[in-house]
Amino acid sequence: MIDLSKIEQDLISEIGLSTLQAKVFLLVTCNGQMSPDVMSDKLEISNDDALKTSQELMKLGAFIDISPTEFEAMHPRFTSVNMYRRRCQRENIEFKQNKTVDNIGVVLEKQYDDARTK
Repeated sequence: MIDLSKIEQDLISEIGLSTLQAKVFLLVTCNGQMSPDVMSDKLEISNDDALKTSQELMKLGAFIDISPTEFEAMHPRFTSVNMYRRRCQRENIEFKQNKTVDNIGVVLEKQYDDARTK
């Protein structure tokens, strides 16, 4: 098992996610599609917070909605770069290669694939 706390910090510092967004993103990326009910149980947050955070992650390009009650993460290699690109646009920062952001996708790729080929 990889240490997700470092990845969580990188998601917050480099991509600009909130702590809760980073936790929800990692949970779904590493475990596969799930409902806000399951997210709220696993993270010990309210169902409303899980739903709201999943919807925010959809707007950021990290999640897709499988149904109104199920969310799935996009592939982490694309997602980390896409979320970073959107942050650069929002904050008017020049978008260029960011090794930390690239590494997020590389590190999460195996977890992502394993969760979807059980």
